[in-house]
Amino acid sequence: MTAFHEVRFPTDIARGARGGPERRTEIATLGSGFEERNAVWAHSRRRWDAGLGVRTLAQLAAVVAFFEERRGRLYGFRFKDPLDNASSAPGVAVSATDQVIGSGDGTNRRFALTKTYGGAFDPYVRPIAKPVAGSVVVAVAGVATTAFALDLTDGAVVLDVPPSAGAAVSAGFRFDVPARFDMDRLEIDLAAFEAGAIPSIPVVEIRLR
Repeated sequence: MTAFHEVRFPTDIARGARGGPERRTEIATLGSGFEERNAVWAHSRRRWDAGLGVRTLAQLAAVVAFFEERRGRLYGFRFKDPLDNASSAPGVAVSATDQVIGSGDGTNRRFALTKTYGGAFDPYVRPIAKPVAGSVVVAVAGVATTAFALDLTDGAVVLDVPPSAGAAVSAGFRFDVPARFDMDRLEIDLAAFEAGAIPSIPVVEIRLR
């Protein structure tokens, strides 16, 4: 995979982005009228248009510089989803018991960060690959611990001591989404921008694990 740049897209611009998760589902309608549905993707993929967050010429220049340094679609980067960027509910402080990320077996020390959506029927467990450094808190069997390290290459928590068998490992965190630009060309009409037209800046989530 092409190298990933550990840098975040300008947060003030991302705050105004529009978008969200998408899935790919194949649907075959049978002669009887019934449907056969198949999920092509195991995980959702997020898309945004960050152009909606550009309000000033300074912000526009910042996007151009960021785009050039990423070489268009070539290099990935961190993107802060304005709606979904923490293990807790919106407006609620992160807690070490927000998300259960595994259970001890007396041997394993490494636990991948995840976020679970739903719960009544078929919860979706989303891999979190880009936690924000310094935001991760961990608990083992409900007791907070600082005896861990964070592997920033894939977002995994590595405990100093393997938790005992059956002990729940949980975590709280803030996170970014690994993403890239979804175009190799920025088309900006400065006259239109000054008149209120907003350039389109498509950004799409990428898979790292």
